[in-house]
Amino acid sequence: MIKRILLTGSFGQIGSELTCALRKIYGGENVIATDLDLNRVTDKIKNGGPIEQLDVLDGKRLAELIDKYQIDAIFHLAAILSAVGEKNPMLAWNINMGGTINVYNVAKEKGIKRIFAPSSMAAFGPTTPADMTPQDTVLQPSTMYGITKVSCELLGQYYIDKFGMDIRGVRYPGIISSETLPGGGTTDYAVQIYYDAIKYGKFECFLSENSMLPMMYMPDCLKATIDLFHAEKSRLKHSTGYNIAAFSVTPKDMYESVKKYMPNLEIVYKPDFRQAIADSWPNSIDDSCARAEWDWKPAYDLDTMTREMLDLVGAKYKAGKF
Repeated sequence: MIKRILLTGSFGQIGSELTCALRKIYGGENVIATDLDLNRVTDKIKNGGPIEQLDVLDGKRLAELIDKYQIDAIFHLAAILSAVGEKNPMLAWNINMGGTINVYNVAKEKGIKRIFAPSSMAAFGPTTPADMTPQDTVLQPSTMYGITKVSCELLGQYYIDKFGMDIRGVRYPGIISSETLPGGGTTDYAVQIYYDAIKYGKFECFLSENSMLPMMYMPDCLKATIDLFHAEKSRLKHSTGYNIAAFSVTPKDMYESVKKYMPNLEIVYKPDFRQAIADSWPNSIDDSCARAEWDWKPAYDLDTMTREMLDLVGAKYKAGKF
């Protein structure tokens, strides 16, 4: 039975909301939030339970925290994302691979078997079928971020087979959230459009208008993460890299969705280096294995998400929070 959880990368886009969601389930004192940069911590996380500084490359420090809090499960979210990774590929390799193998080795030494370590649609590449990308398919990414994600999927399966560990992960699509600002991903435009729509009434998009990509709203992302973490192990056949999907959209689709509520919104398309990354990723994803093996099902589509995002971001703007 899982009692105490440690998260790495707790102050990032997913980590900041997953920490709070897990604290509602397990109790604030039983979910330890860690990150390298404590200056990024939100009041909600700081006041909701323990926080600790952790460099995921520091195995000794990780071991100390596991002992201090008697940890029995880990969510490993610390990573350098796609766009930042292309600017500094060796940093991405060192953090993503070095951090992951540190977590696995220390967990093994401490007898911790249950680890959630997410992958990404970046694990796919230009040779992968672009439409309804299958669960089991070609994984030949063209970015360093994607290379590390494929490697971590394989590494996780190795530790499952070799050491009997219970490592689970999903291939996240682009994640959209009102809580945190973009953090260096290729799908960041899908978050920024809501902020810029509210603040400026116009938006400059770094992808072309017809760049179709799989996306997901944060509440569905959290649900998928927690549901897989709690799923019956005997049902899982693709533990370290489940395809999950909600909806696939282009920047033009998102613009049209926001325009339904903000008809004066203006948009300009100025593709940059992230366009090549987006072009290497799928248009849509087949998540039938996740649906069959642990009953995954999203709740939000584009327009239901847009209505909620505009309400939440609008409230933040009125409160002077950005």
